[in-house]
Amino acid sequence: MKKFVKDFVKQGMMAAWGGPVVLAIIYAILGLNGVTETLTVKEVSMGILSSTLMTFIAAGIPVVYRQEKLPLSMAILIHAAVLYLDYLIVYLMNGWLKNDTTPILVFTAIFFAGFALIWLIIWQINKRQVSRLNEKLNAQ
Repeated sequence: MKKFVKDFVKQGMMAAWGGPVVLAIIYAILGLNGVTETLTVKEVSMGILSSTLMTFIAAGIPVVYRQEKLPLSMAILIHAAVLYLDYLIVYLMNGWLKNDTTPILVFTAIFFAGFALIWLIIWQINKRQVSRLNEKLNAQ
């Protein structure tokens, strides 16, 4: 467990800087398109802190796959649940997602469809790599 926490914190710290950078880019794009003209100190501060935390958690949680005693299906469920709650809480806290049933259901559908698509791509790539490796081993 100690290694899990250490790896989680290490990976999270390495990527945490990315949250505020992405936030700054998004705010700049919104400003250039006239969507947001001004931001309060509270909005900027909350955006920076929450996007840093969100990125920290998103970057750290993949260490769950290194837990040897944890079945892959359980690791995937933990990963999905933590990311979902991480994003949902931050989006609601910052007002980036309206706290209403329809927007949350749409967000949920998009999140899990995207998560499943990414895992399908990863699975296909790994399947192809294992197949090629097996072919090379059989050829020898």
